Amino acid sequence: MTGLRYVYAVCRPFGTPLQVQLTGIGGAPPALLRHHDLIAVVSTVPAADFCEEALKAHLEDLDWLAATARAHQGVIDALTTVTTPLPLRFATVFRDDSAVRCMIEAREDDFRRTLDRLEGRVEWGVKLYLEPEPAEPVPAGAARPAIGRDQPHRSRVSTRAHEERWQHAEAFARSLHERLSRLAEDSRLHAAQNSALSTVFGCNVLDAAYLVPRAHSEEFVELVDRTKDEAPGIRVELTGPWAAYSFTGEAVP
Repeated sequence: MTGLRYVYAVCRPFGTPLQVQLTGIGGAPPALLRHHDLIAVVSTVPAADFCEEALKAHLEDLDWLAATARAHQGVIDALTTVTTPLPLRFATVFRDDSAVRCMIEAREDDFRRTLDRLEGRVEWGVKLYLEPEPAEPVPAGAARPAIGRDQPHRSRVSTRAHEERWQHAEAFARSLHERLSRLAEDSRLHAAQNSALSTVFGCNVLDAAYLVPRAHSEEFVELVDRTKDEAPGIRVELTGPWAAYSFTGEAVP
């Protein structure tokens, strides 16, 4: 066996062609495999890279994983511009086209229901970060504060100030989530990122995904933009529009 069929997504038939120069994993262009009224978007990948043992080893190779995930996401992004795709789990492979059709046959009703629910909708991601408090400048020539009996008091004041900033950030996150949810049909709250394990600046207070009708996306983006100056010291990040990964029931790559 030299090649396997990699499945990026399932979608309804669409009339707008994909970009001519679009390539998927390993540089192969994606193809459309039809089964009844559903389309599987597929390409051929080397069995030597995607058989069970090889894939297990590759998942430990961060460079390979990053490049492969980018190629996977590139196909999904291209599909999102012309239709509503239902992305499948990263590294979903089958022996051949016949096996792909069997998979669709087995999940056909679920695919239809999910595509009906997601039709005309995209996912937007919003994250809030509490940025570190800037260090208080020490005037030139000023003596450094002595470490002594005042140190516990300064520590208590610093701890209290940090707790107040964190409580303010959490209250702002709750308020923003409520406002954004009014423009969305559904939302998902993800676990906040551990700042000790993240390379992103600041403490993550909110990590949420919103399922938004395309017709309301401009209003959604404008609302997020307006909030960016509402809370000094809190950074608001918006990503999207994406295929609705958080609302498909499939694992995110």
